[in-house]
Amino acid sequence: MFDKDAISVDVGGRLRALRQERSLSMRALANMSGISANALSMIERGRTSPSVSTLYKLANALGVPITAFFEGVLEKQDVVFRKATERTRVPFLRGLWEGLGGELFTGRVEPFMLTLESGASSGPFAMSHSGHEFVLCLRGQLEYLVENQHFLLEAGDSLIFAAQLQHRWRNPGSMVTNAVFVLSDFQENEDPAAMHLHGSRRTLEPVEKGDEPPENPAGGEA
Repeated sequence: MFDKDAISVDVGGRLRALRQERSLSMRALANMSGISANALSMIERGRTSPSVSTLYKLANALGVPITAFFEGVLEKQDVVFRKATERTRVPFLRGLWEGLGGELFTGRVEPFMLTLESGASSGPFAMSHSGHEFVLCLRGQLEYLVENQHFLLEAGDSLIFAAQLQHRWRNPGSMVTNAVFVLSDFQENEDPAAMHLHGSRRTLEPVEKGDEPPENPAGGEA
């Protein structure tokens, strides 16, 4: 169903370009980000793949959203057509993010697909952002906590909500989950898709103990 030959992003090349655009030496970026110069060199040369947390440290140091590492140099367009083999792909802990064209679109709507291994999650913190969020589960299970409501999505199930509500997700099942997300009507200066790779620290709030999703929710409201 999904092409294994989809194009991967040259994160190292993008990091080098962003660093050089700001006239930063490797040592200067190391000091700003807390990532060693040796590690930065390995990333830029494609010898190692950075973790999501490392990308966030680098994005903060460079003053760019995390998506800057995988947007490439293409300008945003009013019409975007992507073949399945041309998707932007970004691996993260226990998962894979695949852009469905929104990362290149001029409008404020961003569809993307997540492939999630068992136990993959958006992290220990809830996130919130402007606009609306729609989710369609294609395979497996996807558990959502929206404020104090728990939902269990299975293949064919969907969920839509106002994204300013605190929310987070995880794959509670034993098999791989595929889900399509559509984020819309978000503010121009926001990057909500990146939050779903690893929540933005500016909008995160810890989930209170007792608000943890149940191990085996039955679906719908708690």
